[in-house]
Amino acid sequence: MPSLSLRRPAALVCALLMAVTALAAAGHRAEAVQLRDVMAVGNGQGGTVSFIDTATYENLGSLNLVPDLQERLNAMNPVERIGYEVVNNIQGYRKLVDDIAVSPDGTTIYVSRGVLSDAVAFDIASKRMLWRRKTEGFKADHAALSPDGTRFVVSATTASKAEVIDTATGRLVTTFATGSYPHANDYSPDGTILYNSSIGITSLPKLLNGLKGARSVTAVDANTYRHLRTYQFEYGIRPAVFTRDNKTMYAQLSYLNGFVEYDLAAGKITRTVEMPFSERGAAMKPDDYPQNSAHHGMAMNADESKLCMAGTIDDYVSIVSRPGLTTDGTVHYEPGALPYWTQTSPNGRDCYVSLSEKNQISVIDYRTAREVARIDVGRYPQRERGAKLTPEAISSLDPSNG
Repeated sequence: MPSLSLRRPAALVCALLMAVTALAAAGHRAEAVQLRDVMAVGNGQGGTVSFIDTATYENLGSLNLVPDLQERLNAMNPVERIGYEVVNNIQGYRKLVDDIAVSPDGTTIYVSRGVLSDAVAFDIASKRMLWRRKTEGFKADHAALSPDGTRFVVSATTASKAEVIDTATGRLVTTFATGSYPHANDYSPDGTILYNSSIGITSLPKLLNGLKGARSVTAVDANTYRHLRTYQFEYGIRPAVFTRDNKTMYAQLSYLNGFVEYDLAAGKITRTVEMPFSERGAAMKPDDYPQNSAHHGMAMNADESKLCMAGTIDDYVSIVSRPGLTTDGTVHYEPGALPYWTQTSPNGRDCYVSLSEKNQISVIDYRTAREVARIDVGRYPQRERGAKLTPEAISSLDPSNG
């Protein structure tokens, strides 16, 4: 039988190990607590990202996402420069920042840089570019970060494919085919499916809709990128949201002043909701809609009971209740404000709306359908993404709005 003198050192060692483990766990918890919930706002024409504190609605500052702009322009060959000018002409403006995502640890931002046709990563605190990858074709469009933060998926618009990029190295992992002019990339809420939506060739008039190419939603396995199913549509798929059970999609379509409810199992539209035109919207011709989109911006709250719908040409945002799809209330903006994207806050209760022509973000409370904040950001805000930032990243931000 071991002596008492031998038992005590063993017990002491065990106690010390338990204490060290507890301290380490406490340290990890303290580190996690330090991450602050923010909304990252990509300012398309300004080439910056603004970060909004989702608890206080304060603009915490901004980061320049095109510090190498002149270098990139100088490096373009004649074909790339022609493509750059053509895309600018079609859009009617120069979109430098298209989409953004922040790493789960709050240190790195990934960006698809529109007409620069590339994807880049920056360390936020040091502002150092970690990598840059040229995307195929002449425009890098919507993007999505995988739930584990290891893959950044970018739509290569004119190449009709989505590129999957390793976030650690910037190297291409794989690509998968899409419809014409791939647009949004959306992970299903459970992270098992990746949906890519295509909008067709937007420079063609509505009269030639049949020539715009395939307007479709392409579903692939989120881990292997194996093709699962393709859903075909008459018109381009604009912003869409997917329910947690992977059964239903709500989507806005090109030229539609409203949205559709879509059964993903049956592969058909089950309901179409037409929303009211404003006086300004009713006076517009379909070919005057921005990039063919009448309504462009859709989000869903945390418990999937409400939708936040941007009436882009109509200068309003409506909160719509599920399952009845009835309108709870509408926030009207100044004519020409151009509400062009919506995103649910990390708290699940607020809807952030980009007012692109006002250089502002409007915050709508899902519960009351009322505006609770208006925040100045950079030039032409559009894509917003919920994120977390470290204290070091926050302290490094430029104090300007963006």
